[in-house]
Amino acid sequence: MKAISEQTDNTQAADQRAALAKQPVSHKPEAVDDFLRNFLIKMGMSKTLDCFQTEWYEMTYRGLLNAEQVGFVPDVYSHNQHLENEIKSLKKEQGTYKRAALKAGDVLVKLRKERDFHRMQHKRVVQEKNRLISDIKRLKKHYASYEPALRQLQDKYKTALKHKMLTSLERDRAAGQITGLQATLRNIQPEQQMPPLSTAIQRPCREASGAQGGCRQKQESREKMLLTDLVAPYDPAKDPTKQTVNKYPDDSEFPLDTRVNPNLAQVKGQASHVTRSSGYRLTNTLKVHELAVSSLAAHPRKQIVVTTSDDCHWKMWSVPNGDIIMAGEGHSDWLSSCCFHPEGNKLATTSGDTTVKIWDFSKGECVLTFEGHTHAVWGCSWHSCGDFLASCSMDNTSKIWDLNSKRCRYTLRGHADSVNSVEFLPFSNTLLTSSADKTLSLWDARTGLCAQTFYGHLHSCNHATFNLTGDTVVSCDSYGVVKLWDVRKVAAMLTVDTGPHPSNCATFDLSGRLVAIASNDGAVKLLDLASGQVSSLLGHEDAVQSVIYDCKGEFLLSGSSDGTVQIWS
Repeated sequence: MKAISEQTDNTQAADQRAALAKQPVSHKPEAVDDFLRNFLIKMGMSKTLDCFQTEWYEMTYRGLLNAEQVGFVPDVYSHNQHLENEIKSLKKEQGTYKRAALKAGDVLVKLRKERDFHRMQHKRVVQEKNRLISDIKRLKKHYASYEPALRQLQDKYKTALKHKMLTSLERDRAAGQITGLQATLRNIQPEQQMPPLSTAIQRPCREASGAQGGCRQKQESREKMLLTDLVAPYDPAKDPTKQTVNKYPDDSEFPLDTRVNPNLAQVKGQASHVTRSSGYRLTNTLKVHELAVSSLAAHPRKQIVVTTSDDCHWKMWSVPNGDIIMAGEGHSDWLSSCCFHPEGNKLATTSGDTTVKIWDFSKGECVLTFEGHTHAVWGCSWHSCGDFLASCSMDNTSKIWDLNSKRCRYTLRGHADSVNSVEFLPFSNTLLTSSADKTLSLWDARTGLCAQTFYGHLHSCNHATFNLTGDTVVSCDSYGVVKLWDVRKVAAMLTVDTGPHPSNCATFDLSGRLVAIASNDGAVKLLDLASGQVSSLLGHEDAVQSVIYDCKGEFLLSGSSDGTVQIWS
């Protein structure tokens, strides 16, 4: 472009010179003496010029020169000089045009190369287009071959639904007949033959007492056992649930705190090989989600696990074969955690969309949605009675929800930063929370008040949980520090540094002598509490987000950001 612009300027200058040449200009011939002087000056012959002028003026003074003889320089000489000047200017223009032509040639070669490149790309795109068109046609034919099979399956499904409805009607009719027969039998049977309720209740107590002193001695032994476990007997006067507060008619009642955990028998029944940190091997690897697995939840009685993911889905799997049982979708953002109902027939899920959803497996759908948190909800936990659900959120609060009245009973405020985990102590009204403000807190779910706070972590606490007996708490923070706490003394028992990578989750095995930790370096770390040694299970390709044991304690499951669940045994 620069060469072309220079060429245009030179053309315009030549046109201007031609226009000036066409205009009539008065021409005065040049004298011979002036011509010679100019020539000598131009050639730099100063001595010759001095001799010429001296002799010229001397002859002129003497009158030896005739003006007619001297005359003027012929036009041919001046014309030749003018032509030489034009030749020089034309040579300069020729050089300029030659350089412009070379530059234009280079540009032309470059444009041809670009043209060939784009032509090749166009041919490739056309080939890809033709290939995709042929693939689409082939897939359409392939899918068309499935339509008869789909219609046949749909017909079978409709037939099965009809049979199911008929079966349910027959079942309801049979249940009604049984109820009617039972009522008829109760009306026919004489009331004299029915023993009083108190007698029926007291008779087993008398028969079982024998030589031990009856039901009173049995009650005293039970109270002694409770006192041995450092659980105070129930005093109605001190029960905060009996205080006069405004209640809704559908509100549930919190159960008593004097119940004994029936799962404690599993602690004594644990084999020694199950509690060893060494010897774990990878049994199965399940590709459960396309995106990261955020949490795992084990069924309370069956070898079933539920996984949640950043893809807004939850899925139910059998352990250890990895067959999918059920899947659910309903949240509008990533899922953060899930928890099975104590009876195993419902599931609670939490999400980044600030909601908590309850799913009924028998209906296969979401039956209840709790809304009240203002930021993402991180975790949830069921009360052992199944009527209450606790949730924790990034809004620095935890909430206790009542499933019968479908409302928030209490909002637990006290943490100064995000509450990252929440868990009910089994068969108790005590609630444990861990927060990014580096503290753990114990709450009374009946009043919504904080009972105790644990201080000791130097970084954000990511997770905390009880052991099966409820007297020890394990917590982990964002720098990989794991702490064991004595609940009765409210003091740290053991501190182990598994960092520098964050620890995302920690859980006890059924014996309480082994702690599994989900680490951000892609390893599952096992802490042997007896020796304090830490071993690692390697297999995941990305950060491990959650670890749990199945209901029988036979398998250790780990969920990772690589979308897989690994089963260790």
